[in-house]
Order: sequence, then structure tokens, then C-alpha cells
Amino acid sequence: MKNKSRKYKIRQELRKIAYMLCMIVTILLADVVVANATSEDDGAAAERILNNQPEENENRTNINDPGSAQTGEDLQELNIANNLTITLDSGNGELSGTLRILLVLTAIAVIPILLVTITSFTRILIVLHFTRQALNTQSAPPNQVLIAIALFLTFFIMQPVFSRIYTEAIVPYDAGELGFEEALQIAADPMRHFMFEQTQRDDIDAFMQISNTAWDGETEAQVPTTVLIPSFIVSELRTSFIIGFMIYVPFIVIDMVVASVLMSMGMMMLPPTTISMPFKILLFVLADGWNLVIVYLVQTFY
Repeated sequence: MKNKSRKYKIRQELRKIAYMLCMIVTILLADVVVANATSEDDGAAAERILNNQPEENENRTNINDPGSAQTGEDLQELNIANNLTITLDSGNGELSGTLRILLVLTAIAVIPILLVTITSFTRILIVLHFTRQALNTQSAPPNQVLIAIALFLTFFIMQPVFSRIYTEAIVPYDAGELGFEEALQIAADPMRHFMFEQTQRDDIDAFMQISNTAWDGETEAQVPTTVLIPSFIVSELRTSFIIGFMIYVPFIVIDMVVASVLMSMGMMMLPPTTISMPFKILLFVLADGWNLVIVYLVQTFY
């Protein structure tokens, strides 16, 4: 019986080895066939390309050598070998359409940064974040909702500024009444005025001293934009943290009261925040907290 079982095992192993050898031979044969077919196709394709080469007099997409264009008409011809060329003006001292498109695409990439830094977005978002933290609701409302609220409130607050930019700068520029630099200066004036009105004078004075720029402490025109923007950002951070602290105070009182009651009852192992959170939400709802926070937050910009 033992000899029969050993012979059976040997036969099984020999069959496995034979199957493996057959598979290896099959794969090698397939590779050889595919390689031969590919080489034949490449040779036939190369021969067709050589046979279909255009004559020197036929129209081609690369008629001229790269860099051989002499006039604007030469650049407009179909010639794929030419390099990228940007014309600064169209013969009338204005920026060409190609360069305008490039500047617009660059501005689109910078718009999110400008939205966060030179508008009311920063203050609104930080205050809403402090409100959620004071309620101790963790992720309710979620970040997406807070950002959406801050974004629409920003559009509401900045609407007069954007309308003034559109009517005084964009419309005349499209009509050809203003040049690019003049339109840019007119568009920057409403934003500068908004930031100057919302910035504390101490912050402007600090950055003016750092930049060694003279300033009488009141005149907006004497403050460069490179100084006004960081001053505005620092001022917005300070203002938003002050408002956030004022929102935190009543909820801290609730936490202290709940913690004292739990301590007097001997329930020292129970987290006070777990018990105080329903009372915080109840107080916030009864006081119409969202209306108070958002309305008074918007009024801080007026």
C-alpha cells in the first residue's frame, strides 16, 4: 500500500511538471509570434510614411523653419514648428487679446486667496467656528455649511463694493473708455476704502513703521496697498477673536455651573461637558442664537 501511494504521488508531481513545461513553451511561442507581427507592422507603417511624404512644393503645417517669421502675418500662418509668441500690444498701445486672456486666467487662480484675505470672509468664518466650539457640538454644523454661510454673507457684505468696481472700472474698460492701468487703479480704490475702514489704526501704524513710510495717522492715500493688506488681515484676526471670546462667555458660565453641581453631588467621574451641552443648545435656541450672531456680525461691517 505504501509503494502504491508513493507511485501515485510521483505521478502527480510528474504531471504538474509536464503541465508547467507546456505552459512555458506556449508562452514563449506566443511572444515570438507577437514580436514578429509587431516588427512587420512597424516596417509596413514606416514604408507607408516614407511613400506618403509630401513634396517640397506641397502645403505642410510646418512651411517655415522655427524662428523664421518676420511679420505678424507670418506668425498667423499655420506652422506647428513655431514657438509660442505673445504680442504685448495690438499697435494701439493696449494689451493684446492673448495677453489679456493670460492675465484673466492668472487672476482666476488668485481669486480664492483674495477672497480670504481682503474681504469679510475671514472674520465671519472664525466667528462661526468659535460659535460651534462654544456649543461643543463637535462637527454640527459641518465645515462645509460654515464655509457656505461665510461665503454668502461675504457676497452680501461686499456687494456694494463689487457693484462699484463693476460700474466704475469694468464697464468703462470694456467700452474702451479706460486703459488697463487706469481701470485697475479705479477698481482697487473701493477695496482699499473698505479695508481702510475696517482696519484698526494701530495695525496700520505698526506696519507703516516697519516699512519706514511716513503717515499722518488719518489719510488713506498715504497708506500703500502692500501695507494696507497685512494690516487688514491682522485687524480682522483680532476683531474675530474678540467677538469669539464674547460668544464663549455665557457658555463657559454654564460649564462652571454644571461642573459645580456635579462636584457637589459626588459625580466627579462624569464629564461636565456631556451634561452641559443640552443646556447650551437649549439656551442658544431660546435666545435665537444664530440670528443674533449672524445679524450682529454683519452689522460690525457697517
